[in-house]
Amino acid sequence: MFSSRTNWHLEPNRFTRALESHRRGGAPLFDLTASNPTTCGFAYPQKEILAALADPRALQYAPESKGLLEAREAIAEYYRGRASAMGSPQARSAPAEVDAQRILLTSGTSEAYSWVFRLLCEPGDEVLVPAPSYPLFEFLANLADVNLVSYPLTYQEGSQEKGWRIDLDALGAALTPRSRAVLVVHPNNPTGSFVSRREAAQLADLCARRDMALVADEVFLDFAKEVAEDSAQDEAQDDALAAAGASFPGTFALQDVALTFTLSGLSKVCALPQMKLAWLAVSGPETLVRPAVDRLEIIADTYLSPNTPVQLAVPRFLALRGAIQEQLQRRIAANLTCLDAALQASPSVTRLARQGGWYAVLRVPALMPDDEIAVALIERESVLVHPGQFFDFAQDGFLILSLITREEEFQEGVRRMLRFLSR
Repeated sequence: MFSSRTNWHLEPNRFTRALESHRRGGAPLFDLTASNPTTCGFAYPQKEILAALADPRALQYAPESKGLLEAREAIAEYYRGRASAMGSPQARSAPAEVDAQRILLTSGTSEAYSWVFRLLCEPGDEVLVPAPSYPLFEFLANLADVNLVSYPLTYQEGSQEKGWRIDLDALGAALTPRSRAVLVVHPNNPTGSFVSRREAAQLADLCARRDMALVADEVFLDFAKEVAEDSAQDEAQDDALAAAGASFPGTFALQDVALTFTLSGLSKVCALPQMKLAWLAVSGPETLVRPAVDRLEIIADTYLSPNTPVQLAVPRFLALRGAIQEQLQRRIAANLTCLDAALQASPSVTRLARQGGWYAVLRVPALMPDDEIAVALIERESVLVHPGQFFDFAQDGFLILSLITREEEFQEGVRRMLRFLSR
């Protein structure tokens, strides 16, 4: 009756059962996984948001296959502003900018992924994805009849290059004649690591030589650590960071070496996940960009999924993003300060270096599998965390916390978690 692509394991696992049981019991739960900004106590400009959705033009249906031009122009301007503010090497060396005609609107990044997979892959073709990373990719690939092949991110402890790096040798060894694209998450979810300029250049060269595409998920791009953004202002410091292989919080949308698809959306950029609008920017050699955009436009015209009121509101939403992003950054900084202070008294638990995003990765004693630790925290401490297995960590001993949880809840949840882990 049903296709094999939907033959998923549908029975709830022990973690899910423990969480459901706890919620049925009605006891308080200190949720250190909360990542929905609309429920985390931020002050949204409600009047302005609602006014942006009340454009009278929304009463008329006049679809454009790529999405309304004014929305795509606003997104292009967003990228131009980023390139200028970050002082990116691409922006300094060439007048490249994101062209609104190379942007297509989707109802979410999941839809954008599905379009790219359908554009590039025959059934059974392969897309390389980082591990650890967000687990959604497996479902999207299944639905597109695409096979995922993981390449590892490795954590380096050295004082000069402390942080996550792409294992480029392992990535190269994973390539086969059926490899069609390399997917990067910039910055990664949950590690918070950016792809360095050196890594980006090597990946672009690799993809160009092998007729593969580069797919860059940049939904957390605006949430870089302040120090990284400050250092990028100075050209000498910027070049020094590049020489050291440090991360560059720029955008893949200015890529001109390999065919590149850059994904982002309102969900993180404007902290408006309920508006369900994302975009797909295409860049690279003109001989590849033009047919890619033409084919994607047919796919987009087939679905015409983004709704008109939100498309009309995109310019206003992007103009409003600064205030909510500032609140998010303050919350992230406050929770990091709280977490680091608490860890001073728990030497067996360490926080791994991060460069952006809104998650923290903790290395914890691997006395039991991560999912068992997470279950025990629910049952014994009323604390909810993500086990590392959820994000495809290669081994046990990792827990992931959201840094946008309400501060009081975060503080108490961390206290209870460390109490349990210190036993």
